[in-house]
Amino acid sequence: MDLEAVAAISRLKYRYLRCLDTKSWDEFADTLVPEATSTYGEYLQFESRDALVAFMRNTLGPHVITEHHCDHPEIDVHGNKATGVWYLADTVLIPEHSMILRGAAFYHDEYVLCDDGQWRIAHTGYERTYEAVVSLRDLPSFRMTSNRWASVLAEGPWSMAENPRAS
Repeated sequence: MDLEAVAAISRLKYRYLRCLDTKSWDEFADTLVPEATSTYGEYLQFESRDALVAFMRNTLGPHVITEHHCDHPEIDVHGNKATGVWYLADTVLIPEHSMILRGAAFYHDEYVLCDDGQWRIAHTGYERTYEAVVSLRDLPSFRMTSNRWASVLAEGPWSMAENPRAS
């Protein structure tokens, strides 16, 4: 087993998740090859890095807070290509709609070692094992006490200053 490659691919996946959650879109794009494909569940499919990044930027902008955790990697390296299966647990907080989504899935990824010596994702995607949605209106004790993007949302429909649940 090529432990250096496994470590580099693990670091790549963690960076993909960090950049997704911090909305660092340029760095997120750099985790993918230009022709990367992706499939999230049954209905979301993308045929290029640009299409995926544009979708994530628009869908998971500052109005949505995400938390993605991947662990239990099963990575197989075959020269300059590799495959990986990861367990995903995620939380998506959508204040504008007063909802929280929780879920789990298994990512199935393909990686390539690029000319610059960096591993990048050639294909990523997951199949959900479950997904559940809870209305924040059903949780009277819910309070948002911190939000990295609060200043961006200060004039939006769910600003911390205007929302009684935010304090």
